[in-house]
Amino acid sequence: MTVGASLARKRGQPPTTFPTAARAGSTGPRVAVIGSGFAGLAAATVLADAGSRVVVLEKNATIGGRARSFSAEGLTFDMGPSWYWMPEIFEEYFNRFGQSASDFYDLVRLDPSFSICFGDGELMDVPASTEELVALFESLEPGSGPRLRAFLDEAAFKYQVGMREMAHMPGRSLLEFARWRVLGALFRMNLFKSFHAYVRGYFRHPKLIRLLEFPILFLGGTPATTPALYSLMNHAELRLGTWYPMGGMHRIIDGMREVAEAAGVEIITGAPVSRIAVDGGLARGLELDGASVPAEAVVAAADYHHVEQQLLEPDYRRYDESYWSSRVLAPSALIYYLGVRGRVDGLRHHTLFFDEDLDGHARDLYDDQRWPERPLFYVCAPSRTDPSVAPPDCENLFVLVPVAPGLHEENETADRYYDLVMERIERQVDQPLRSRVFYRRSYGVRDFQTDYNALRGNAYGLANTLRQTALLKPSMNSPKVANLFFAGQLTVPGPGVPPTLISGQIAAKQAARYLGVKRA
Repeated sequence: MTVGASLARKRGQPPTTFPTAARAGSTGPRVAVIGSGFAGLAAATVLADAGSRVVVLEKNATIGGRARSFSAEGLTFDMGPSWYWMPEIFEEYFNRFGQSASDFYDLVRLDPSFSICFGDGELMDVPASTEELVALFESLEPGSGPRLRAFLDEAAFKYQVGMREMAHMPGRSLLEFARWRVLGALFRMNLFKSFHAYVRGYFRHPKLIRLLEFPILFLGGTPATTPALYSLMNHAELRLGTWYPMGGMHRIIDGMREVAEAAGVEIITGAPVSRIAVDGGLARGLELDGASVPAEAVVAAADYHHVEQQLLEPDYRRYDESYWSSRVLAPSALIYYLGVRGRVDGLRHHTLFFDEDLDGHARDLYDDQRWPERPLFYVCAPSRTDPSVAPPDCENLFVLVPVAPGLHEENETADRYYDLVMERIERQVDQPLRSRVFYRRSYGVRDFQTDYNALRGNAYGLANTLRQTALLKPSMNSPKVANLFFAGQLTVPGPGVPPTLISGQIAAKQAARYLGVKRA
């Protein structure tokens, strides 16, 4: 019986309980999952639905990993992810358990999808409609409309192969790429051409180039070092659309928790794992402070580096510290959660401040690895779409500055960058804001390290460089512990919410195959 067989409910009401393979017999193999983010909850639910007895152990007081939320003074903040792209990935996840995303949250498409501030009060809205987008390109670069259609057609092809096929491969062998469609498609994927060169082969206007290059800043590289394969992100943002789940991104986690618990998954918070007990090349369980959890398989959906270097004895680690120190990480972030009295006109739901030089900020991030002198940044104002996340006549603002991982934060660092970004926001919206801020919390590199055991305090995982793509990412399967499997943004398919959601399902499939339970 699938998890969703009898989970008929109305929004706002608790789910109906029902028997599952795991609950009915309670004789399936025991699986322990470390971490309750997208990957951990996905892996746990798939394995429970396949008949396993699953427990999820979460070190923090609340579930969700980087997608946690918190509330203060009438404000509700998503702590991390704020972009909802690739809606079909979420829909397919809930569908496999007989549910739909709409059973758990209302999804609205944003229009404009996002906006870009180029300075001097100029704001370019990026429309949701393809026809309006073509008109925008034509207005800046006559003749670019047909080239945009061709560019997006190629991006759609890469998306179909990359996200619909390659992203679902466990990354264990080159034979995974031997299927005729994937093998043939590799020649069209532009793996060996830079995004920088690829985009400039289509367009010349700097604002159009900036529009198309912006996702690269969060993929962990510069356009010059990122493969043109990742133009698939332009298909996701511009054709599939930018969406928002009413209530906030954490509503996805809430929905996943409902489905997981209905499947029989036990979730324990405030439970940091201190050791994976290994004997005879097999994980026998997890050790916590004063307790132990037996297991016949373990899925590690926490930080990969932390799990290997802190929870496993040296003999059972695949990678050493020299390996990890050589990895190129995606950025960390300095985030401000703000409550502002009064409306802030001049901001959209998503506003990118590209009023400074992208190349200069990228050099600070990836080459010099220093605090940026003139950073680009991003502002999310969900209260422009969703009045439930802020008190009446107030705004909820999430301001994110990408910074290099591993930076040392002085006590005054957050204050300095707060004034820097707020001055630029005030200049853009042409009104004072700092005097109207009634709630402020900052979150930075040290917090990512403390809360998530994140390698060098990274926020987004490994950079999507050619040398860290597919088989060249850290392996999902441990070669030294046969029943230990990894999931999350440091393994395949990579960083971002939809890839991490996929990662948990792939890891569950590998664990189910090892355990010999129902096909996951």
